[in-house]
Amino acid sequence: MNSFMVSKVPSFIAMRYMKQQLAVHLNHVDNLEKYLSAHFKLNGGARIDTVYEEYNKIFSSGVIEKSYPFWVKHDEPLAIQEMQQSFNSEQSDVAYSIVLPTYNTDPIYLKECIDSVINQTHSKWELCIVDDASTNSQTIDVLKSYQEKYSNIKVKFLKQNGHISKSSNEALGMVSNDYVLLLDHDDTLPQHTLSFFTQAISDNPKAEMFYGDEDKIDEHGNRRQPHFKPDWNLDLLLSQNYICHPVVYKTSLLKEIGGFRLGVEGAQDHDLLLRATASLSREQIVHLPYILYHWRVIENSTASDASAKPYTTDAGIEAINNFISEYHKDARVEMGTYPNTYKVNWRLPKALPLVSLIIPTRDGYDILKQCLESIYLRTSYSNIEIIVVDNQTTCPKTLSLFSEYSNEKDNFRLLKWNKPFNYSAINNFAVSQARGEVVGLINNDIEVINREWLSEMVSHALRTEIGCVGAKLYYPNNTIQHAGVILGIGGVAGHSHKYFHRSEPGYFTRLQLVQNMSAVTGACLVVRKSIFEEVGGLNERDLTVAFNDVDFCLKVHAAGYRNLFTPWAELYHHESISRGEEDTPEKISRFNKECDYMKETWGDLLNADPAYNQNLSSTHENFGLD
Repeated sequence: MNSFMVSKVPSFIAMRYMKQQLAVHLNHVDNLEKYLSAHFKLNGGARIDTVYEEYNKIFSSGVIEKSYPFWVKHDEPLAIQEMQQSFNSEQSDVAYSIVLPTYNTDPIYLKECIDSVINQTHSKWELCIVDDASTNSQTIDVLKSYQEKYSNIKVKFLKQNGHISKSSNEALGMVSNDYVLLLDHDDTLPQHTLSFFTQAISDNPKAEMFYGDEDKIDEHGNRRQPHFKPDWNLDLLLSQNYICHPVVYKTSLLKEIGGFRLGVEGAQDHDLLLRATASLSREQIVHLPYILYHWRVIENSTASDASAKPYTTDAGIEAINNFISEYHKDARVEMGTYPNTYKVNWRLPKALPLVSLIIPTRDGYDILKQCLESIYLRTSYSNIEIIVVDNQTTCPKTLSLFSEYSNEKDNFRLLKWNKPFNYSAINNFAVSQARGEVVGLINNDIEVINREWLSEMVSHALRTEIGCVGAKLYYPNNTIQHAGVILGIGGVAGHSHKYFHRSEPGYFTRLQLVQNMSAVTGACLVVRKSIFEEVGGLNERDLTVAFNDVDFCLKVHAAGYRNLFTPWAELYHHESISRGEEDTPEKISRFNKECDYMKETWGDLLNADPAYNQNLSSTHENFGLD
């Protein structure tokens, strides 16, 4: 994913971001404005010029931009060395059967593939090769030469071509070890792949499936396009085969499900993953955040261009439909925005449950009117009530707006909160008064874009395993404000793909995919009321303004539910119009305390977001390398 994007943002957002970063860099200075005036000469310039000048000094000049070749040269060896120091794979009893179907493979790539197995630092393996009736005599000669030379390389030659699923099953029939690794005939493994999996197996004896990160390798051996994946993410797997390879399965698991399914060739690995993981818990699926597989990029390969084999998307739809029908899920599948991506449409019940949309506000006539009008005019979901919580409004126009909606809309209610602003307490109070089975936390500066936004969000929220559901939010200039929350960025949390354009695919098309996230923003969050009450709602004591939505999502996550982001619910978020800057000593002190609370309470998750990857940036929200 090689791209560079420049996106214009409003000056007040730029100013706020620079101030926040300066405050962190200067060890949480309580009054940044006073500090700047006391320590830096203004030279007659504007305040923003001074902030900009000092902000730029945070960065070292001449630093090498972190590119993937740089990462491969400098970062990867350190990770490999650290792993090798902690474990000696030669002392392990873990043994692998590597399944390798072949068909008319280029002899050069086939040799590189087999040699990468032979050169593994972990020596307990067998290579089970099934040739699917190749007509290329050179391919057959290569296979025979390795078979004769190595006793742990088994080769079976089929007389009739049966395609990938059948030949893979034939190879599974040759397996004699407890763990199976799947390998494509022109791809390669780094030397340490089996050693790293062995370490993971030793550390997780109850796990039954393991997968790692991967990159692509061209004809000349150049590595590019690393895919640093999240931990187990079922809704992402239903949207795309993000796991792909490498995957290690317990042999008994593959036998239990009957190996590969015939009829889904082109998406046979995706189908296998769905069926193999259906009975596993999250703890039984282990992700290794290391590059453990090199996927060969050649002309007309899926690695080079997913559209090169269009039948694979149809096969993927078939695989997901099979999964849904077998496990009694009420949904239908369609093609997503890009090849090999999918949209699962979860059916709503015929009797739509009531949804209570909660909108706190104080004054803000223009934005509140825009918010309410957009919900009423652009929401196809019919069974809603809107609860506006008035936090000491004095604006006559806004008070008149309250009266107007109260008189004209049967499903509009006004609640009074005559206390100092406390976002958590306001929403907890409103939820306690809500009549709906589902509640939606909505900022008063939200504007609906697509009519199906609430239907989409509620369809997920009603799934028994799903907790909080978040939407795709844009700034008015159509750049991303929110596409899920990433933990740890900036110390506590940041927004996925912030400032990307709404039309962009994002990191491995994740901007266009439904997926599980550790948290979503409370600016537009839908959840079942029973879950809200189960986890005790928002923290109104420690998190009165910031991070209460992230904390709430993490409590829901800890309770065993999967939080979820959907790009199919689109709204504008006119962020910061409705609230002031964090620019007073009191506000900055409160913000710092809320940061400290989050770090003390959720430190482990903030340091390793399971929906992210430790190799990706903890500073920026663009999925760049750390």
